[in-house]
Amino acid sequence: MQQNREVISQWSESAPYWEKHREIIREMFAPITQALIEDAEITGRRAVLDVATGPGEPALSIADLIGPEGKVVGTDAVPEMVEAARRERHRRGLHNASFEVAFAESLPFPANTFDAVVSRFGVMFFASPVDSVREWLRVLKPGGRIAMAVWHFAERNPFHYIVSQVVERYVDSSPPAPDSPDAFRFANPGKLQAVLSKAGVAATSERLLRFSIRASISVENFWTLRYEMSEKLRTKLAILSKQQVAELKREVIEALSAYSSDRGISFPTEVLIVSGRKEPS
Repeated sequence: MQQNREVISQWSESAPYWEKHREIIREMFAPITQALIEDAEITGRRAVLDVATGPGEPALSIADLIGPEGKVVGTDAVPEMVEAARRERHRRGLHNASFEVAFAESLPFPANTFDAVVSRFGVMFFASPVDSVREWLRVLKPGGRIAMAVWHFAERNPFHYIVSQVVERYVDSSPPAPDSPDAFRFANPGKLQAVLSKAGVAATSERLLRFSIRASISVENFWTLRYEMSEKLRTKLAILSKQQVAELKREVIEALSAYSSDRGISFPTEVLIVSGRKEPS
C-alpha cells in the first residue's frame, strides 16, 4: 500500500495539468484509444470498464462510440483525476459514462458486469498487476475482452526519450528498481502478456502498434505540456537553478525541433497492445 500512496500522491499533483491539456492529450493518444477499442472488440450497446482512466480517457471517447444504449465506467485511484473526468462528462452531457474512485485490484462492481475492460498506460504503475488483472476477470462477463496499452522501449519513443536525454545531463538519476512503477516497466515484449496468462486470461496476444503522436502545438508549448504532465520531471528540475532550467529548456527545444513543422509536432511512437479473453462459462 505504501507504493500505492506514493504513486497516488504523484498523480494527484499532476491531475490539474492533465485536465488543462485534456484535448491535446486526447489528440496525441487517439490511435492508442482506437487500438484498444479494436482489440477489446468494443461496439455499440456494450458495457465497458476503463481502469486508470485519469481525467477520463479513453472512457469518454468510448462513450461517444457505444451510444446511449451502452455504458462505460472509468475508475482511478486518484480522486482529483476522477473529479476532472466527472467535470468533462457533465460538460459534454454524456449520460452513458460514469466515474468512480477505486484501486485496480479492488473494484466496487459485481461479478460478470462488463463486456470489456481496457487500460491505457495504467498497469505500469499498479502495485500488483497480476492481482489487478484477476479482479478485472471477476467483473468481466464470460467471453469478455481485456486490452491494455503500455510503452515499448524508451529509445523507440522520442516523446519521452528526447526530454529524458537532456535532463540526464543535468540531474543524476538511478535506473528504476526491477518491476517498480515506471512508464517502461512492461516495455519488454512478452512481459505483460505473461502477467495476463498468470492471472488466468485466455487467448492472450500482443501486437506492436507503430504510429505518430501528433499535436497542433509549437515545440515550446509541447515542452510546457511534458513538464506539467510529469511530476517526476518537475521534481528533478526543482533542484536546479533558474539558469540551469533555462539552459535545459533551450536544449530540449532545440532537440525537439527535428520533430516539428508548421503543422505542429509529430513523434514516431511504439506501443504494445496486449489483450486476451475471459474463458466462456
